[in-house]
Amino acid sequence: MLVKLDTARICDWNTFHDVFADILGFPSFYGRNMNAWIDCMTYLDEPAPGMSTLHVEPGDVLTLQLEAVDEFAARCPDQYAALVECVAFVNWRRVEQGEGAILALAFYKKS
Repeated sequence: MLVKLDTARICDWNTFHDVFADILGFPSFYGRNMNAWIDCMTYLDEPAPGMSTLHVEPGDVLTLQLEAVDEFAARCPDQYAALVECVAFVNWRRVEQGEGAILALAFYKKS
């Protein structure tokens, strides 16, 4: 599954969490921090916990296509770095639990 992420909508931590909560349908109790983000993303293939309204089939991967990534990385270096690191952590956590990776990033960074 491919989800295009308009990074132009992100200008700080609040908007980072707004965009992901909106696009992926995070629950009302979403903690709006990277630990909560990791938790929500870890369960994308398990609808029962209610961590998102967007789901992938078990064994599938959600690809986040980052639009305007150069501008995003320059404007929000902390959020950009956290996104890359936390996608890797979600996949590592799942692999450690004997599950497959669930997230991929797709972007072209010119600089």
